[in-house]
Amino acid sequence: MEKVLKPMSGYLALVFCLILFAGAVYFFVSGVEHSITYVIISMLCFLLFCFFLKGLMIIQPNHSRVLNFFGKYVGTVKDNGLFFINPLYSSQKMSLRSENLQGQTLKVNDKMGNPIEIAVVMVWKVGDTYKAAFDVERYSDFVRMQSEAAVRHLAMSFPYDNLEDDHAPITLREGGDKINSILEQELTDRLAKAGIVIQEARISHLAYASEIAGAMLQRQQATAIVAARTKIVEGAVGMVDLALKKLSEENIVELDDERKAAMVSNLMVVLCGEKAAQPILNAGTLYN
Repeated sequence: MEKVLKPMSGYLALVFCLILFAGAVYFFVSGVEHSITYVIISMLCFLLFCFFLKGLMIIQPNHSRVLNFFGKYVGTVKDNGLFFINPLYSSQKMSLRSENLQGQTLKVNDKMGNPIEIAVVMVWKVGDTYKAAFDVERYSDFVRMQSEAAVRHLAMSFPYDNLEDDHAPITLREGGDKINSILEQELTDRLAKAGIVIQEARISHLAYASEIAGAMLQRQQATAIVAARTKIVEGAVGMVDLALKKLSEENIVELDDERKAAMVSNLMVVLCGEKAAQPILNAGTLYN
């Protein structure tokens, strides 16, 4: 479990190191001129200078140091500035900044078995330095691999659209924020063991695979045409019904069943046809 440390300021230790270095130079110069004892003192001062200098560390903003003492976890320093720690501690640098991960485009099968291409972009950062440092081997590689696994699981859990599954409550193409929320939760669950915090995750690319893209486009066009024709027919039937009622109410003309059928046929052809109707002059009667 992560433990945050508050080490002592390093400015006093820095001054002490400078004094030791100055003393090492002074005694070395004096030893050359006077006695070998000064040289020995100079060497001791220099060794102490190197020892205490190792305990100084500078932590940049949004960075941290994970400290170990002969294999035992001591704590994590998250404050920024100059600090002094036990020189025998070993430290591991770890960034706490937010990072972008643009996942590669994956080819997977959706819930209906259709091959699709999908890619995501996510924003993440290290939240627990202990887990990131010790619970996984390399947390950056872990994030990359688990994000791909989460995307594949998401794609296989939902259909691309509702062409084949009319009762699908959520689809990848129309899910929007709901799909992104599910993706974020999936990534959070998978990356929690590495101490990773998911700040945002979005689908950046979604399309049918190239081998079926043409067929699916034709299917979508056919569906759109059928839907449009359905609306046209519904409107035409309503207009024909209105025309017959108006003719009957205004007593403009008396129509028997055969004439009504002919009129309905003509109106439906005019209203539902793709091209403009060509008028035809009938010089006779309906029965001749």
